[in-house]
Order: sequence, then structure tokens, then C-alpha cells
Amino acid sequence: MTAPVVGVDIGGTKTAAALVGPGGEVLQRREAPTPARSGPEAVLDAAARLAADLLWAAGAGPVGVGTAGTVDPATGSIRYATDSLPGWTGTPVADALAMRLGREVRVTNDVHAAALGECWAGAGRDRAHVLLAAVGTGLGGAIVRNGHVEAGARGAAGQVGHLPAPGAERLRCGCGRYGHLEAVASGTGLATAYAIATGTRLSGRAVADRAAAGDATARQVVDRAGSVLGAALAGLVALLDPAAVLVAGGAGGALLPAASHAYAAELPAGWADVPLLPAALGANAVVVGAARLAMAHRRER
Repeated sequence: MTAPVVGVDIGGTKTAAALVGPGGEVLQRREAPTPARSGPEAVLDAAARLAADLLWAAGAGPVGVGTAGTVDPATGSIRYATDSLPGWTGTPVADALAMRLGREVRVTNDVHAAALGECWAGAGRDRAHVLLAAVGTGLGGAIVRNGHVEAGARGAAGQVGHLPAPGAERLRCGCGRYGHLEAVASGTGLATAYAIATGTRLSGRAVADRAAAGDATARQVVDRAGSVLGAALAGLVALLDPAAVLVAGGAGGALLPAASHAYAAELPAGWADVPLLPAALGANAVVVGAARLAMAHRRER
């Protein structure tokens, strides 16, 4: 029987580690706040502590990590990261954690890891080619083909959030530019749109909660964001020809009803059988996908 593997999720607000079994089941899980404002060394120390607590039960192979930021697929270092993890750009995550843990470490972007997890043990199981959109504070994406993430030349393939979007021309994206899909279809986009409409600043999650509770303005904001997202995903289906499209992330469920309607309306007839599905693994998607990355590397050796 294949030994379990440790997968790690390093995010801007929390870091998690899990012991993942050979079928993608989470056997044990640890979580702690990410000490992001204390700098990269503190973040790495926190991740190593969580992982080390589980290594006694894992096999001798590598540890997998999904992290915020664009990851160099050749070195496991961070090419680019936002201010959610200050100073993270340039951090040699793979080498630094390997030194702390005494294990080889494989690193990928957190959304890429989530897509791997979903295609292994979630909503994308048994589908050869999947496009995933992760709707959280920002908007990320990933493309998985035959069990492998398509990283692209710079490790950043699948970044759907930076597509041009109608109605976003005066809205600023997390990348600093204007007019991108992330400025509308994300937690930050929901918060901004609601503040423009009402003068009240709430979190994206709070806007989604108000929409669910019957707030008409919040409902309009959420439905508009979902519609823009669904139309964009339909266009990407024609470009990428996936077997399925998954929507993940904390705000994904709120946007999915309107997104599904717009997706169905915009989807070209030749791709009418490509479903738009909710992701299934929730908060475990990244750790499961990171473990899958490590398992795949262990088999290749």
C-alpha cells in the first residue's frame, strides 16, 4: 500500500498541512495563521512546523506545497507575489523548506494545486482536461491535462483573472491595472461594487451573505459578477476545449448560479456538453493537490 504524503497550503491568512492518503483522503490536518507581516522566514518556519508534526506518519518521499504567488516550476522559487505575503517574491520555497524538513519539497501555485486535487479526488475526477476558476479574495485559474498542470513558460498559465471584462474599465485589479475580470468576479470585486452602490464597505463574503439574505443591491452585485464570470468561462471553453469547468473558492458558490446561466447562454453549440461544476474539496483542495504533486514525483523517480 502506498504510504501517505504531506501536503502544505501556504496562503496570505492561513497555512495548513495535511496527511493525505493514497486515494486523496485527508487523514490528519493542521492549521495556523500565516505570520505574513513577520516576513518570509517566519512564514517558512510556520509551514515547516505544521508539516513536521505529520511527517512521522508519512512515507520517505517528498513533501508537496501549494503557495500563493507565481512559482518557477524548475526551482520551486517565487517569481512574483502580491502584498498578501510581503517579501515573498524571490523566496526559494522548495530549497528553504527542504532544509528545514530534511525532505525534498515540490512546490506549485496554490490554485494549480487546488486543480490537481480536484482532478484527483474531487469534482474533476476521471476527466482528462479541466479548467478551474478559483474565486476568492482575487480570481485565479488553472488548466489540468491528463493529471498534470499546464504551467506555461513562467509558471503562470491559467490566470483567468487578468482577462478584459466588460464593465470593469474603471475598476482596479489586484495586479494594479484596470479593466480585468478579477476586478468584478472576486471577493474584492464584490466589496468594491457594493461600496460604489451603497457607500458601505463590506468584505466580499459579507456581500455574498447579504445577497443570500435578500439584500437587493447585494443580489445585483453578486449576479452581475457571476454573469461576467460565466460569459468569460464560456469563451475560454471554446479556446481551451476542456472536458469540464470547475468553480472553486470562498466566493465561488455565491457566483455560481448567475455564472451557470450566463455560461449556458454564451457557450458555443460545439461545446454544449462541457459542464460548469462546483468544486468539491473546499478548504482541503490545495493540501490534497500538493500531496498529489509529491506522489507523482515519487512515482517518477
